[in-house]
Amino acid sequence: MAIFLTKESRVLVQGMTGAEGSRHTARMLAAGTDVVAGVTPGKGGRTADFGERPVPVFGSVAEAVAETGADVSVVFVPPRFTRAAVEEAAEARVPLCVVITEGVPVHDTIRFRALAARTGTRIIGPNCPGLISPGQSSAGIIPAGITTAGRIGLVSKSGTLTYQLMYELRDLGFSTAVGIGGDPVVGTTHIDCLQAFQDDPGTDVIVMIGEIGGDAEERAAAYIAGHVTKPVVAYVAGFTAPEGRTMGHAGAIVSGSSGTAQAKKEALEAVGVRVGRTPSETARLLRSALGRVPA
Repeated sequence: MAIFLTKESRVLVQGMTGAEGSRHTARMLAAGTDVVAGVTPGKGGRTADFGERPVPVFGSVAEAVAETGADVSVVFVPPRFTRAAVEEAAEARVPLCVVITEGVPVHDTIRFRALAARTGTRIIGPNCPGLISPGQSSAGIIPAGITTAGRIGLVSKSGTLTYQLMYELRDLGFSTAVGIGGDPVVGTTHIDCLQAFQDDPGTDVIVMIGEIGGDAEERAAAYIAGHVTKPVVAYVAGFTAPEGRTMGHAGAIVSGSSGTAQAKKEALEAVGVRVGRTPSETARLLRSALGRVPA
């Protein structure tokens, strides 16, 4: 089993004919993803060649969905075009839209997220690596070769830390790994993924990666207390962040003690979540939660 993305998912790529879209479409295909269409305005009717798998290109998402039955869109377009691309996917009633683009203005995200809520489109991102259900499908830029299929569910704000935990736990494997993005406003949240993993019979334990800034991890802790019975292990990036220093990540806004790694760690531990101070320690805690090695 998996959440949000399975081997049955039919993926279209918005911006597939661009450099990033083309490169990552090839990687998704190599991972077993059923990429059924590309969308580039003005280039409909063409075919993109990916070796033995040619992919038709359409001029609009609506046309691609009507012709191919696509139910997932992955967005590889520049920031200034992202809002229009996501709104097009939402208006076509695509159930899942994965927004890889970095640097999307927050007010654009707010607007397309509101539209998606009305049309029933789940947004993942923006500024995220996407998601992967190993052995089934990949939608985004997560390398497929760093891990295996298994029964760990992972939700993360950080792309790099997603890769590291997937690699460190590759012998156990993952049901689905979801990179939700670290912008101040995102579509799918930690809580959305926690709920989905709790309901997924193919997931036995959950790893949650957060980082300094905001209160998403504290809200997730409150949700875990009332709704999650599966073991949860967490890591919060930023324990070594210097006090009073402005950090580079868009979501890393800390005010006083609010939003610090220590405050998040305490909130999570108060509801029974074991929190590592490094990614490697977090991996060890997860193995302990599964009874594989002593803590």
